[in-house]
Amino acid sequence: MGKQKTKKFAVMKRMINLKDHRIKEKDRAKAKGKTKKDPSELKEREVPKHPSCLFFQYNTQLGPPYHVLIDTNFINFSIKAKLDIVQSMMDCLYAKCIPYITDCVMAEIEKLGMKYRVALRIAKDPRFERLPCAHKGTYADDCLVQRVTQHKCYILATVDRDLKRRIRKIPGVPIMYISNHRYNIERMPDDYGAPRF
Repeated sequence: MGKQKTKKFAVMKRMINLKDHRIKEKDRAKAKGKTKKDPSELKEREVPKHPSCLFFQYNTQLGPPYHVLIDTNFINFSIKAKLDIVQSMMDCLYAKCIPYITDCVMAEIEKLGMKYRVALRIAKDPRFERLPCAHKGTYADDCLVQRVTQHKCYILATVDRDLKRRIRKIPGVPIMYISNHRYNIERMPDDYGAPRF
């Protein structure tokens, strides 16, 4: 009978030490010198600036006509629920609504292929405004989150749970979603659009 070899667990590849004599002088690791920190020195840290349009959670830039950013799956679910997007938005908000579609969302709908050609036709409707994207890549969720954080004048229309979770962390951005075959707004106080005396 032959000897049985046992497996070696957690075996790592041997790497050459950066202070080894075989490494050239210019490639060698420099010894890190410890510098003492001055306790009286001012500490600097980067804090994100809060937009001036927000009064606590209240967004002063929201008002009729409402600007609604639309996600890909919102269009698909609207088709399944047999809802006219512009009319249903106006029924939900009781005011004029301008739906916006970014280039990233448009590219995502085009990538879905022939199965979603009705969604593509709806997205190319002249009532929908197109927003050009200047960034690289076409991941629509990142694009929408970035646009909503930069400009607080939008309502985001989506059915995606992950995107909703990301948007809820941003103050002053209402979320429009579909439930019971109609549109609803998730976060919008009663006094939005009310006259101020």
